[in-house]
Amino acid sequence: MHKIAILDDFQNTSMKFGNWDSLRKHAEITIFTDHIDNEDALVERLQPYDVLCVMRERTWFPRSVLSRLKNLKMLASTGPWNAAIDIEAADELGITVCGTASSLTAAAEHTWALILAAARHIPAEVNSFRNGGWQVSVGRDLSGKTIGLLGLGYSGSVTARVAQAFGMKTIAWSQNMTAESAATHGAQYVSKDELLASSDILSIHVRLSERTRGLIGARELSLMQPHALLVNTARGPIVDENALIAALSRKQIAGAALDVFDIEPLPVTHPFRTMDNVIATAHLGYVTEGSYEFYYGESVENIRAWIKGEPIRTLTAERREISYQTITS
Repeated sequence: MHKIAILDDFQNTSMKFGNWDSLRKHAEITIFTDHIDNEDALVERLQPYDVLCVMRERTWFPRSVLSRLKNLKMLASTGPWNAAIDIEAADELGITVCGTASSLTAAAEHTWALILAAARHIPAEVNSFRNGGWQVSVGRDLSGKTIGLLGLGYSGSVTARVAQAFGMKTIAWSQNMTAESAATHGAQYVSKDELLASSDILSIHVRLSERTRGLIGARELSLMQPHALLVNTARGPIVDENALIAALSRKQIAGAALDVFDIEPLPVTHPFRTMDNVIATAHLGYVTEGSYEFYYGESVENIRAWIKGEPIRTLTAERREISYQTITS
């Protein structure tokens, strides 16, 4: 019998979105709904398991962890890539790493939930209403304003289409973008500095990598307009967290709408939890029924195929940035 552990199932929903019963003839399945940061404690917990189903970038698997998990043979990751797994180390240790398809729209939909909540001060208005109050704020219009998109991949391009439906001017920049590629999504390509200086709303849609870590720091934030809103539904470390806290504390920018953070789950005492110009959610951009059907449903199929010795689509060091199209072809 194989021993399978499902990690970081915060909402205890993995059984609902995958046919795990199909594996029970071959495996014992354990669900962990909590999160462990400490490496020693994590290794101790996971020692018995030869298969781990991991939600992308919740638990990190560097070489120092993988090399100590002597029974581990397979990491069934959700999503088409996972920056939290040292794939080179996994390859060397003979650990199979596989991924799944991912929703093309979920993160962009949540981006707009945050933008609208911030623009119309929804949290404050709902809190007032529930406490017997009435109008307590004046919202901002979106039509005619400029949204700047840092990245125009599948999330950024969907965000662009919605912005244009609202009548917003759409500008964009990323390290690999061209004027031609931006134009295909109805966006105007600008320089990075112009993106920062011209955006009423700056929304981040690039992947986390060594090139994008800290891409928005103190200098970049200083270029933004005082009324500007920064939105991040991509990955926390793309923005220098300390620089953002400082900018928000000084009211250098009007506010931030955040779904991702350097440390997740976010510590209870973190400043973002109490700042009056921050609207934040607990990394919910991909937490939808459709996403989970991809993630857990295809993870079950990957594990089943691995147990039976059938071909599976693996993530290797050479294909770290494997595309959605490749995964689903």
